[in-house]
Amino acid sequence: MLGHRLAWLQAQADHAHGSAVRDLLETKRPSLLAHGHLSVNIIHATGIEGARHAQGTVVVIDVLRSFTVSAYALAGGARECRLVRTVIEALALAEQTPGAILCAEEDALPVDGIPISNSPTQIRELDLQGKVLIQRSTAGTQAAAAVQGDDIFAASLVVARATAQACLLRNPATLTLVASADHREDHACAGYIAAVIRGEAPNLEDMLRPLRDTERYRRVLSGAWPGFPATDLELSLTADRFDFAMPLARQEGYLRLTTTTVL
Repeated sequence: MLGHRLAWLQAQADHAHGSAVRDLLETKRPSLLAHGHLSVNIIHATGIEGARHAQGTVVVIDVLRSFTVSAYALAGGARECRLVRTVIEALALAEQTPGAILCAEEDALPVDGIPISNSPTQIRELDLQGKVLIQRSTAGTQAAAAVQGDDIFAASLVVARATAQACLLRNPATLTLVASADHREDHACAGYIAAVIRGEAPNLEDMLRPLRDTERYRRVLSGAWPGFPATDLELSLTADRFDFAMPLARQEGYLRLTTTTVL
């Protein structure tokens, strides 16, 4: 745990993951990859429908920002994160959960009455030691809830390499990497994880260049997105800050997200 505690001391915004999370399964040439004696059939998928049809070990990716927020919360001492689909569910679960802190967004905008907006900048400023973070988002928590199987990780760039290693330890025949929305940073993270599994050295700057060329990126960088400071970008787009992966487990009424250290 020392590794990610130290990383915690280091020091876009989640765009509107838009209300429409893309519901198309995007199977980009499933490929048989070798990693030592391990062969993995990697499938790339997108959105809720992609998550619903995911096979094997499943990694649900939300870089800007849900699962980046989860990682910073856990690194900052949170006991666990609990993911739900709706704001109503989040509010109800918070009332039932001692020591709960609630963060939520709808269409990538703050929710009235909930001061924390799924922002890693905001999360890092909180005392989370021993607390439970309850999260609702437009893309990440929706896609995670849509997965049918039980071998699931939540991921973002800050835990990408650790997630790849955790998947390899599973020795899966098939791995599905789900971009929770059709955003360039989520696809870049999926490509980064796949490259690590292939034993390659991915060039993240090249992978993120399409994102940095967008109006969406420039708007986030300007700090003009309500509830999401521009500092979210640097916190979210740096790979491998933490040495843990984030497995998900089904509980009644929510998904429980915790850590497993693999590096």
